[in-house]
Amino acid sequence: MDLYEYQARDLFEQHGVPVLAGIVAYTPEEAKAAAEKIGGVVVVKAQVKVGGRGKAGGVKVAKTADEAFEYASAILGMDIKGHTVDKVMIAQGADIAEEFYFSVLLDRANRNYLAMCSVEGGVEIEVLAVERPDALARVAVDPSVGIDAAKADEIVAEAGFAPELRANVAAAILKLWDVFVKEDATLVEVNPLVRTGAGEIIALDGKVTLDDNASEVRHPEHEELEDKGAADPLEAKAKAAGLNYVKLDGQVGIIGNGAGLVMSTLDVVAYAGEKHANVKPANFLDIGGGASAEVMAAGLDVILNDEQVKSVFVNVFGGITACDAVANGIVKALEMLGDKAAKPLVVRLDGNNVEEGRKILAEANNPLVTLATTMDEGADKAAELANA
Repeated sequence: MDLYEYQARDLFEQHGVPVLAGIVAYTPEEAKAAAEKIGGVVVVKAQVKVGGRGKAGGVKVAKTADEAFEYASAILGMDIKGHTVDKVMIAQGADIAEEFYFSVLLDRANRNYLAMCSVEGGVEIEVLAVERPDALARVAVDPSVGIDAAKADEIVAEAGFAPELRANVAAAILKLWDVFVKEDATLVEVNPLVRTGAGEIIALDGKVTLDDNASEVRHPEHEELEDKGAADPLEAKAKAAGLNYVKLDGQVGIIGNGAGLVMSTLDVVAYAGEKHANVKPANFLDIGGGASAEVMAAGLDVILNDEQVKSVFVNVFGGITACDAVANGIVKALEMLGDKAAKPLVVRLDGNNVEEGRKILAEANNPLVTLATTMDEGADKAAELANA
């Protein structure tokens, strides 16, 4: 779950990271009141989960509360890269002397964490990493040790901070590591991390991504941070049903058991779609090891409610859950859904009790269901039906 900047700021403050005052506002009147409360120069910042706010006109410096009202009026409702601004953060102005960059993230490829730091912050770090990679220090972090004082010192030294700044920057990095670990984050980024004219190190902007897998058991409070109003309704429906679902921009709905199989199915459908007007997969949906009628019905209900979906490809390899149980689940799911199930389904079964499973589907003789013996055959038929 990606957080808004104001949510990241609040988390930083809870963990002792040095930040400036910030208040979220949903109307120009609230923005003016927030500016009056903070006092002095403030920054009106659009709250959207996308970069490029400044270039789009979504960040403005207001010298008075009236200016904050004026800027909030212009920013609220603005479209920034397809995201509509429905709230702004009124942030305390800063006397910026220098801008730096710091982030720590989950490095899945190397199975550890990675800290990145630069004395050149306030710029698009992706551009810096490509054009001037030497300006961005990359320091591997052992998960069993984390970022301790020694590692923080290593990071600031690698980044090239002046000796007189290293202690204060390292102290801020240790606090940001606390946020990363204690909140079960996969990313904590500050751009810029600044030195003020008074010599303070302040996290002026923040980006945090939380691990959803930790939310239910370890961090039930994270549910309050979710922007349910901005969530895709199909993804929200799938989440409520306990399904692993991600909506994509295509026409062939996908259901499989096991993330690896589903990912392979996406590739095969995309390849097959090239021959059928370039149709593409419409979603990722992993029903896991259990394929009961209820689970299958929940999955089909989500996919069939996607207006873009023209056909569905059910690709299941029977293991612990045998193919006959999956087939019974599909038959009962279609009965449960009734008229809601009005789009063609291509079903490919393989593995444990495959013959029994295919027989169950054949005897059910549902006009919506087409059996396929291989994954390639099933993908091609589903793409053909979607195109038709």
